[in-house]
Amino acid sequence: METIYSYFKKQVANNGNELAVLDDNRSMTFGQLDVLIDTIAAGFKGKPKLVGIVMNHSVEMIASIFAVLKVGAGYVPVEPFFPIDRIKFIMNECNVDFVITNKEYADKLQDLPLHFIDCGMRIESQAKVTDGSKPESIAYVLYTSGSTGMPKGVIVENRNVCHYIQAFANEFHPKVGDKMLQYSVCSFDIFVEEVFTSLCNGAALAIPSDYVRGDIHRTMDFVERHNVTEISGFPYLLLEMNKLKEIPSSLRLLISGGDVLRESYVTNLLMKVDVYNTYGPSEGTVCASYYHCNNGHAEPDGTYPIGKPVLGTAIEIRDKNLNVVPDGTVGEICIFGGGVSRGYIGDNREKENLAYVDLPDGRKMYRSGDLGIMCPEGTLIFLHRMDSQVMILGKRVETYEVQNILCNCIGVEKGIVCAHNDEQGLAYLTAYIVPKDKLAFRMSEVRETMAKFLPAYMLPEFFVCLNNMPLTSNGKIDNKSLPIIMKTSAIAV
Repeated sequence: METIYSYFKKQVANNGNELAVLDDNRSMTFGQLDVLIDTIAAGFKGKPKLVGIVMNHSVEMIASIFAVLKVGAGYVPVEPFFPIDRIKFIMNECNVDFVITNKEYADKLQDLPLHFIDCGMRIESQAKVTDGSKPESIAYVLYTSGSTGMPKGVIVENRNVCHYIQAFANEFHPKVGDKMLQYSVCSFDIFVEEVFTSLCNGAALAIPSDYVRGDIHRTMDFVERHNVTEISGFPYLLLEMNKLKEIPSSLRLLISGGDVLRESYVTNLLMKVDVYNTYGPSEGTVCASYYHCNNGHAEPDGTYPIGKPVLGTAIEIRDKNLNVVPDGTVGEICIFGGGVSRGYIGDNREKENLAYVDLPDGRKMYRSGDLGIMCPEGTLIFLHRMDSQVMILGKRVETYEVQNILCNCIGVEKGIVCAHNDEQGLAYLTAYIVPKDKLAFRMSEVRETMAKFLPAYMLPEFFVCLNNMPLTSNGKIDNKSLPIIMKTSAIAV
């Protein structure tokens, strides 16, 4: 069976002189990158099992990740700008052997065992390291938000990533000459898609600086300048691209993942480039399903379906007793196949690991916690998280349903609906809106439109206008940073 490094090594053998990766400081062919990987790996002490990665995005960062994989270890990625307490919690729970970082972060990470790699590192052509990677060995531990309030680390094996490399190639056909934009933070699995599906299929990786990523126009200039052909990102990136008069002519593929893709986000893009909506939790290794928006249509609520399972994956909709429900019936999205990961790292993760179920037929199933519907033709529709339901005036309300109505209102560019509790512990809704045109925007019109579709108890009590939607470091909407309007008591019936 293959490993991530063995896939990469095939590209070194077949396309050694082709471009593999570039950043603002240097570029490398597959052959040169492989030598840098050996140079870095030769400097490791002992036989590490897990290695932290806390680095600026660069050619050296990519080489460091592959060096960790080549020696048979797994990497634990965290961005340098994360809070130090979160970094320490993650590295301590994983019991990493050391952390690869840049010297500029020495003081911040001083309580951790450090191994320094910096930009411009010299290649040592004499360094040779034996490939110690195995299909069942850990490739990485990726931390996601935990229901307990502490982050939880998903253990993903080499074989899981190899499964996804094959699934991606089957759908998108990356090849020599393609370039993927490395836009995502390393702590989200879009990064996994960007790096491994490119370099293990012969495509190159283009890494912009933080300055470039901070502005959509600078990002598109970078894409045009380096002839980037593929971009994978959150729907909000596609939304910003959709506002532009033109997009780089080199682009052939846009992949949206990590959140709901709305039709209004891609109205102009569909005429210019292939657009895909994807779905998949980190526990299923990047993506479990794809939907080609150009050849499809949005649902009545303005959101795109999540499509059909990727190669080597099966998805079933099951009820609370884990029985498969008929097509068209709401149930939990359950994932099977080569992408289902090992579980969560740590000694006290019994509750979280209940999401992984060994079935009597020998299959391992991951319960996503997401509700969905399987259409008769096999297309999946994502509805919302199972835990997004609240009680208002004794009636069940899905905040996601209210949010969909909000986002379909004229004048709303982005919208989110959150539930909060008043002093008596009763739930109420707040709508947060980024207008398309702040001068022309009228909040009263939004409320009137929503009232045409929703009963009074489902209407948000408060509407908040924002200049920008706060995002987490992973690029998702940061609910914790949204302003909360305090409510002293329940509304009258």
